[in-house]
Amino acid sequence: MATLARSLAVTAAAVAGAGAVAARTAGRRAEDLRPVQGRTPRILIAGGGYIGLYTAFTLRKKLGRADAEIAVVDPRPYMTYQPFLPEAAAGSIEPRHVVTSLRRELSGTTVLTGNITSIRHAERKAVIAPVNGDEPYEVTYDHLVVGLGSVARTLPIPGLAENAIGFKHIEEATALRNQVLNTMALADSTWDPEKRRRMLTFVFVGGGFAGIEAIGEVEDMARAATKEYSSLEPEDLRFVIVEGAGRILPELGEELGGYALEQLRDRGVEIHLNTFLQSCVDGRVELSTGESFEADTIVWTAGVKANPVLARTDLPLDERGRVRTLATLQVADAEGNVVPDAWAAGDCAAVPDLTQDPGVTTAPTAQHAVRQGKQLGKNLALALRGEAPEEYRHENIGTVASLGLYKGVAQLKGYKFRGPLAWFMHRSYHVLAMPSFERKVRILADWTEALFFRRELVSLGAMHDPRAAFEAAAATDGRPAEDRAAALPGGKQPSGTQ
Repeated sequence: MATLARSLAVTAAAVAGAGAVAARTAGRRAEDLRPVQGRTPRILIAGGGYIGLYTAFTLRKKLGRADAEIAVVDPRPYMTYQPFLPEAAAGSIEPRHVVTSLRRELSGTTVLTGNITSIRHAERKAVIAPVNGDEPYEVTYDHLVVGLGSVARTLPIPGLAENAIGFKHIEEATALRNQVLNTMALADSTWDPEKRRRMLTFVFVGGGFAGIEAIGEVEDMARAATKEYSSLEPEDLRFVIVEGAGRILPELGEELGGYALEQLRDRGVEIHLNTFLQSCVDGRVELSTGESFEADTIVWTAGVKANPVLARTDLPLDERGRVRTLATLQVADAEGNVVPDAWAAGDCAAVPDLTQDPGVTTAPTAQHAVRQGKQLGKNLALALRGEAPEEYRHENIGTVASLGLYKGVAQLKGYKFRGPLAWFMHRSYHVLAMPSFERKVRILADWTEALFFRRELVSLGAMHDPRAAFEAAAATDGRPAEDRAAALPGGKQPSGTQ
């Protein structure tokens, strides 16, 4: 029996994958879990975004289970394809089709749901905090891949944290859609002109890709939705862009950026350039120009920054808080010395752009992240086999942006496109880049369905507080019977009472 028990214990430890065995569950100290010579190396991938998904997928294709144990750690069990968030917010794509399940796509890989709160690479240890509030635990590893991505870059603006919403995750895109449709329904049901004006004012802060694509799609949806309401007209909606620079979509150049500006203004969108948000306390928007107005919907898309968790690691960071790397995606210090067994890529890494001047790093785009994830997986597999890793080099093939249904701008290989053709290019490129064949088919099905049916314009705002109706019912049932009877029409006794 003792031998059988020991065999079962060894089997359980192997199934644990990438060493994700907490001291509290294993009944022994985390130090006892340190890697040992002669066993399968453990690879810990911090982050389940583009880098995490593509690195793990590439590694698993190139390495057998006996060659490496792989674990991906992320608070969400899925990867979000962010370029499709605007279309999800507009209802053109089902929200579930914008995300890819990590467990389904990464067969043979351990997926740990939690937040990495610190990394001590010198000890080959990381601390993971479960999302359900349980106590954090330590895991050990042999090789580290950092793909923690970026978070919204917020500023200490009064009222921003309390009143605004970001636009980096599918939950935020869904919440924005519900917010817009719900406020429109409320505005249609009130006769107070001040309240209606506030409800129907939608402010987007930031004139980059996220902000412009979001407002382009959402504005298009909202104008179409006015047909569903008896007292609302498209002109009643007020959409506002606040941008601190002198133009929008700077990545597309002055010509296409100017075209997008004109198109949005022709649609009635107010665009405030060289303007900053000063305050939005209680929904009172105050701009640096002195203009002020009220709005129930404020969307913050004014840039991103490297994940702040990186500050709680012993990895070398640059002045912007990103992990320093070589072109091979190996982590290195400021002098170029490689940090053994550490790799990084994506928005959280300062990856040299070999197609640009020295000192320039790759832009934080999905195009780079997807390719870097694949290259990192290939390089790590080479390193495990004792071979030299290859440098990442990718010249940007172009940029595409959607401005709403059948509207867009694109620049590919130096050629500029606008209107329906650019919009078609935007959709074509991103559906091809979407991970998994299944998700590609589902998205194409969503678009095909939209050709024959009208937009789905139902708000599911109640989903953000699903217990509200039940709690209200429970509170009513808790009252005395005579109070419940008084609440019914005509004061009748409720059924089942004597």
